[in-house]
Amino acid sequence: MATISDIAAKLGISKSTVSKALNNATDVSTSMRQRVLETAAEMGYIQRRINKAERKLCILIENMDYETPNQFGYDIVKGFRQMAEAEGWIVEIVPLTKEFQKLTPYGVFMLDHSYQASFVLGFSLLDPWMQDFKSSQIPTVLYDNYIKSNPYIASVGCDSQEGMELAVKHLTQLGHKRIGLISGPLDSYILKARYHAYLNALEKYGLEVNEDYIGLGYYVAESTRTYIPKLLEQNVTAILFSHDVRALSAMTECNDRGIQIPRDLSIIGFDDLPMTAYTTPPLTTSRQDRTGLGQCGYYAINCLLNGLPIGSILLRAPLIVRGSTGPAPED
Repeated sequence: MATISDIAAKLGISKSTVSKALNNATDVSTSMRQRVLETAAEMGYIQRRINKAERKLCILIENMDYETPNQFGYDIVKGFRQMAEAEGWIVEIVPLTKEFQKLTPYGVFMLDHSYQASFVLGFSLLDPWMQDFKSSQIPTVLYDNYIKSNPYIASVGCDSQEGMELAVKHLTQLGHKRIGLISGPLDSYILKARYHAYLNALEKYGLEVNEDYIGLGYYVAESTRTYIPKLLEQNVTAILFSHDVRALSAMTECNDRGIQIPRDLSIIGFDDLPMTAYTTPPLTTSRQDRTGLGQCGYYAINCLLNGLPIGSILLRAPLIVRGSTGPAPED
């Protein structure tokens, strides 16, 4: 593990300058401090320094509502804090943007704030720090993302494969043979996972895999307007959605077009957001235990901090059957 002497030797400066930079002394220039922090993070010195620091963890969040009760991020944060704060940790929530990540390397950010580990929510594969995670030596847990071959990085999420298989099994038992998928673009690890889980589930139950049954789009309302009629033209009788929000948008689109759910089309979401039990009809969906995901995030961090290099924790995704699915219409 790197020492102050190692950092000083690499930069060609004195040990006292390194020490001052790490401790934010006022007589070290901003540019020099930045060089020291970057080098320290690259050499893994952060591990030595933070062990003596205040017990601080951070939750890094992008593109997720964490302040409104009953929202997805709110419940995950709540579950994490319940576990971490009960064991004496200070938990700080840090909203992030891609622009900030471009300007500040992950290791530098963590060292600068004396965070001992992080729980990362809402990142896509396009986020700059996703590249930093590949070589980082900082205990880090990713929600709905995965980094290979780095023992300092763990993942938590729900079992997309099981969730999609249960959904397809339910639909086949109702007589559906042409089952579609509407999803966001595949620049997200979890959307890719659910896309492949959908394909695997169709193959498992002997159903046709047809690209014309699949719609991928960034914007929720625009995607449903575009793909609902296209999939119905292909005689699709049921559609799976990568998230509940897209499923709810589809229900609105069907209502506007006079398409009756589930008589004309069965719909299944993924997440089990609180509102899904109260839609007309109530939405059939795969449930994610949001509070449990937050608790697992802390459990994974605790493992990493104690030298246990776990890979992934996947919670089960049970299918909650409600009124948006029914028997397939007769041909």
